[in-house]
Amino acid sequence: MKNRSIMIQGTGSHVGKSILVCALCRILKQDGYRVAPFKAQNMALNSFVTKDGKEMGRAQAAQAEAAGIEPMVEMNPILLKPTGDTGSQVVIMGKPIGNMTAREYYQKKGEFVSIIKEAYDKLRDQFDVIVIEGAGSPAEINLKDGDIVNMGMAELASAPVLLVTDIDRGGAFAWIVGTLALLTSDERARVKGIVFNKFRGDKGILKPGLDMLEGRINKPVVGVIPYIHDLSIDDEDSVSLEYSGVNERDQGSGVRGRNTGDKYLIPDPRPLTPF
Repeated sequence: MKNRSIMIQGTGSHVGKSILVCALCRILKQDGYRVAPFKAQNMALNSFVTKDGKEMGRAQAAQAEAAGIEPMVEMNPILLKPTGDTGSQVVIMGKPIGNMTAREYYQKKGEFVSIIKEAYDKLRDQFDVIVIEGAGSPAEINLKDGDIVNMGMAELASAPVLLVTDIDRGGAFAWIVGTLALLTSDERARVKGIVFNKFRGDKGILKPGLDMLEGRINKPVVGVIPYIHDLSIDDEDSVSLEYSGVNERDQGSGVRGRNTGDKYLIPDPRPLTPF
């Protein structure tokens, strides 16, 4: 396999995209592929510092560890570190370039496409598979113009998409149907399957709903991932940041490990933090 990619997008923030990317990186590594994570743009209060002193998202550092490789800034070419409700410090390829308001950033976002493409192409040339993570939801219609992190990134990489939702919070079926309804026909065609994350209970009770959903959206539910407590991976993106620290809500997600049948738990990323 050479130069293949798959993208994980979500119906919103805090649905489990980061941990699913971790899991896929580890599974593909176990299957003998050279695999790397990628997220075009991330938002995080804290960062990971690479061996050469550059900043990137901590989630991508954990994903790199799951893939068995050294974290590289190419895995997260744009990092936004919030400085308030309407502004962030902007970090490009590991180096801060200054603070911008949200409006200033969106006006300049088109200029960053070439940087994202160059970073992605560098990884593509070095690895067999790239597992790409989206941000928030692809259905934020007020942000669709100039999208560089969800469907815009999927198009750039010619990547099929798995859409993941969080069933623990309720409303997951409507979330899936509504998200797909707000995509264009070409974008919907990129979505190859649905993943329900953070499920607890009897899957037999869930199955009638899954069957009805598949009939309505004409796409398969490819996985139901159980709720797993106390996974140590940093939340990122604007909504998820509200859950961490201020609201210490238990965060669960996970998949089953291929080799042992045990829960797949990524290594605790906290020792990776240079602070």
